[in-house]
Amino acid sequence: MRIVSLDRYPVKAMRGETLQSVEVDARGLAGDRALAVLDARGLFAAGKRGSRWRPLERVMAYTARLGDDAVVVSRGDRAWVAGSPELDAELSAATGEPLAVKAETPGERTFFDSRPVSVVGTATLDWCRAELGADADPRRLRVNVVVETSEPFEEEAWIGSEVGLGEVVLRAVKRNERCRVIDLAQNGAEGTTRWLKPLGERRDACIAVYCEVAVPGVMRVGDQVAVAAR
Repeated sequence: MRIVSLDRYPVKAMRGETLQSVEVDARGLAGDRALAVLDARGLFAAGKRGSRWRPLERVMAYTARLGDDAVVVSRGDRAWVAGSPELDAELSAATGEPLAVKAETPGERTFFDSRPVSVVGTATLDWCRAELGADADPRRLRVNVVVETSEPFEEEAWIGSEVGLGEVVLRAVKRNERCRVIDLAQNGAEGTTRWLKPLGERRDACIAVYCEVAVPGVMRVGDQVAVAAR
């Protein structure tokens, strides 16, 4: 098994960036979801509704990339520095709600939905295309790592084990239960798809696994993936 692709999302809910390599520390991929768009009540702007989220899908039309000195957010030919009053004004005008891009506060709850790193296998995506009729574009899942696998959902068997990805060692913790976001046009995946309902009927709406970082290091596309024996 090898790493097929790596993705990072500097601003939660916005389109992310595809990488060839990335530093991974105890928190997760460097810069991943370190910023988020918050409303006046402190809820995350997102594509879903919940105790921490508010559905403001227009935020998902923006792209965030980690530059040398700052996170740059863009849409079309316009760009802003994340955290600037200009970007906050742009997002507020686009959604009709007062919004601000905020940084995660060290020592407090992170901006991750559950665990810091998410992984899905190529065979799982192939199964979803063949069995569920979904486009199964991994960009809809907003995962960090896509790995080459031979059996559908074999990554779920890694739960409770350590998984080496290049220099990095992850500990697979739990399945990732999905929401309506995977059906939306977002993160560069054009159009909508019918994925959540059949996934719920066949797989409890779960795809990909959440992981914690056991050993930091660098992950690179093409790096070998090895699962430790229990």
